[in-house]
Amino acid sequence: MKHLDDILFGVKTVAVAGHIRPDGDCAGSTLATYNYIKTYYPQIQVRLYLEPIPNKFKFLKRSEEIIHSCEKDFAYDLFIAQDCGDCGRLGEAAKYFHTAKKTVCIDHHISNENFADENYIFPQASSTSELIFGLLPKNRITKEIAECIYLGIVHDTGVFQYTCTSAKTMEIAGELMETGIDYTKIVDETFYTKTFEQNKILGQALLNAGLYLDGKVIASVITLEEMRQFHALPKHLDGIVNQLRVTKGVEVAVFLYENEDGTYKASTRCNGDVDLAQIAVTFGGGGHKKAAGFSINGDVPRMIERIVEEIKKQL
Repeated sequence: MKHLDDILFGVKTVAVAGHIRPDGDCAGSTLATYNYIKTYYPQIQVRLYLEPIPNKFKFLKRSEEIIHSCEKDFAYDLFIAQDCGDCGRLGEAAKYFHTAKKTVCIDHHISNENFADENYIFPQASSTSELIFGLLPKNRITKEIAECIYLGIVHDTGVFQYTCTSAKTMEIAGELMETGIDYTKIVDETFYTKTFEQNKILGQALLNAGLYLDGKVIASVITLEEMRQFHALPKHLDGIVNQLRVTKGVEVAVFLYENEDGTYKASTRCNGDVDLAQIAVTFGGGGHKKAAGFSINGDVPRMIERIVEEIKKQL
């Protein structure tokens, strides 16, 4: 596949979906694809399936058309999975993946299992949004599509500060800026601006944090009770692990929060040479070398101990 148009030829129905708990890259890349199909292929019936996205992303064009439930059975001609390393991460939308006539995966996670019929996987890319940019004709990238792609790149590169940022990434960002997008507003309002509740739960996470392995690892846990105390939802915890990561002397940051079912979602980030994707796979998760996640359960001190043990093997 050299262009998105290659897989849309002769197709009548398309489902687009991303991973559960969609972040900026997932929301941005899938909405870019969805908007492209809606704009240039009006004859195609296309639907976008995602869990609810954060309110700060809802300025993106057609975000109100995202479908959150997958109750009806339907066999699509084409299913496009984006920013998703395995079928299980598609959530409810996986039912459409299994019944589709053809499946395609567009992703940049090194842990991707190549689970689709056709896989467009480039781990060296900064984001799935960067890959989508490369699959679209430049003269067909509207301002609205550019906003989606730019937001995705911004969030997966930490505003161009993570090591996944390449010269190509910056060139793409420049081309997107030339479409007339308000890039300053996108960065400020979707990446830096936090609600009062978000700042309070961040403060609690910092208070809960502890250092391990002579200060090379920092870990923090937020319980369900604390989330309720501060009226915080999982989407409000975005950015906490990155704040832990910038602690002086720290090579690896680990942040866990409790789910409704008693399990914990773990997010990891690193500054050094630790391969976090390898560690995440150990716990049934996935991601990138310097940013990965997984689910874990058990006693909190023991969970942290298990994660630190895996980090220690590499350090």
